[in-house]
Amino acid sequence: MTTHVHAICRHIASLLLAVSAISGAAEPSRLRVATSGDYPPFSIATPGTPSGFRGFEIALIERFAAERGIEIEWLSFRWPRLLDDLAADRFDVAASGVTLRPERSVAGRFSVSTAASGAVALVADPAAHPTLESLDSPRVRIGVNAGGHLERVAAQRFPRANRIAIPDNRGVLAALARGQLDAVVSDTHEATLWRRELPGSASLGPFTRDRKAWLLGASQAALAADLDDWLLAREADGSLDALRASELGETGPPSAEPLQALCAALDERLSLMRWVALAKRRGGLPLEVPEREARVVAAALAAVSEAALRAGHPAPPQGAVEDFFRAQFEAAKQLQRSALANTQLPSGEHVPDLQEQLRPALLRIGERVARLIVALPSEGVDAQLVKETVRDELRVPQLSPTSRQRLAEALMALVEETAAQRTSARASTPASTGSARQAA
Repeated sequence: MTTHVHAICRHIASLLLAVSAISGAAEPSRLRVATSGDYPPFSIATPGTPSGFRGFEIALIERFAAERGIEIEWLSFRWPRLLDDLAADRFDVAASGVTLRPERSVAGRFSVSTAASGAVALVADPAAHPTLESLDSPRVRIGVNAGGHLERVAAQRFPRANRIAIPDNRGVLAALARGQLDAVVSDTHEATLWRRELPGSASLGPFTRDRKAWLLGASQAALAADLDDWLLAREADGSLDALRASELGETGPPSAEPLQALCAALDERLSLMRWVALAKRRGGLPLEVPEREARVVAAALAAVSEAALRAGHPAPPQGAVEDFFRAQFEAAKQLQRSALANTQLPSGEHVPDLQEQLRPALLRIGERVARLIVALPSEGVDAQLVKETVRDELRVPQLSPTSRQRLAEALMALVEETAAQRTSARASTPASTGSARQAA
């Protein structure tokens, strides 16, 4: 089986190199950036500024464009229409504090994360509503921005409350200040600013852990790779953290370091497994298909090899890469079994098509995983750090301790073997150079 996989890998690698040579020809001179303008401190409409906007995501994408020599064409979007605009190809990248969610992963592709946040409830009268539990009542009026991530979060956390979706996010705080609401659902960054405008209010939470990232169209592979490379570099030189401090009012935690970003990508991929299981059940398909697993491993090995070639690194040891992806398969199947154990599908839930939507999304995330494997550092990573990162970044609730442990072990082995390989390559270079000089 391994020989067969590696043969397929070599064939796919040659195809990937041919495709990359064609698709990576020219850098775009104009970037269509969509932003909402209603989500402080990520994106705030600001007449009189060159772009008409300001905020963390605005400053960040402007720096990228400036370094790449690209002109930005600014576009506005409304949160309920975000995925419709994405499907209609109305923008290249959405930069507005977009939260990673499974339905968005299926519709397009995300960059590595730019920042972290968490959902909170902002209450005008803390004495009347001292806890999150006190808000989950039909007598409580909770406002939330319509069409965004937080509307879904509010429905999950406060199913019994009287939830009011407000079309314009700027009207959410205004309704709370006028006494039309008892609470609003916001996030850790936005609520900090809102509390300054509403003296006496208080935040309850956070009760989620969310990632913010740039959202691109499914076909934007080259742009996504370039954005990721740039974000990884800015995290490494400290400028991304400095921008978080100036625009978000806090530093860290780092989101675009390779180890954290890799585990976050795994979490994004594993979060789709529930839908994969339900789609398989709907189609009468088996949970395990060894032949397909072999093809996916081959594609993964080829993608890692191609990413290493582009980065100028030797490809990580194939055995360690294959073991890492096998650990992902086992975690994915564990999550699928967990999903199938519950035979009830929530009312109104849409399950994406397996062949047309879910599998392409998994492949897109896999491309990012391959690049991040190559970007893993060769120093400063120990077993404890890997274990802690896996624990913190793999947030799929149903992931078992056994799956987490196996993923951590496979990831640590990959880091160690890659570091040993690079050390060996560095050690052999001076000797070769010296021999050549002697011969001359």
